[in-house]
Amino acid sequence: MDTQLKDLSYFRLRLQELLINSFPEKANDQKFIEQRSSWAANAYQGAFSSGNTIEQCSEIANYILFENLNFSRFDTVFLVVCNEFDTIMADEELRPFTLKMFPVCEAVFSRYELTDDFAYSYEFDLLYTEITGVIAIWIQEHGLQ
Repeated sequence: MDTQLKDLSYFRLRLQELLINSFPEKANDQKFIEQRSSWAANAYQGAFSSGNTIEQCSEIANYILFENLNFSRFDTVFLVVCNEFDTIMADEELRPFTLKMFPVCEAVFSRYELTDDFAYSYEFDLLYTEITGVIAIWIQEHGLQ
């Protein structure tokens, strides 16, 4: 393979890293990972073969690889935990606590139309406030276990 071309493993690793960090609910979906990685690698190679620049090829492949993965529900819960509850737990407890709170907060997300640019909307502030309340009530009822 031409050294300019990126192979499937490159895209797979990039996607897995994003999923592990921001979309843990999808991190083990091997079919999704393989399909997206394959599409991105094929798009990159097709764009390269068509004479596009490396930057253009990467942009095309990234669009396919990360489509509908710009707004992360997990990152939103993590943001709330870090901003609102960081004083009541150690830094190393923030992510594990967020993983515990993520399913608790899931119902809140269903009341919003989540798009890739949702984080920049007025409704994001409402969502943030609701999640803060859900977590505060959970802590009040269950403690920080």
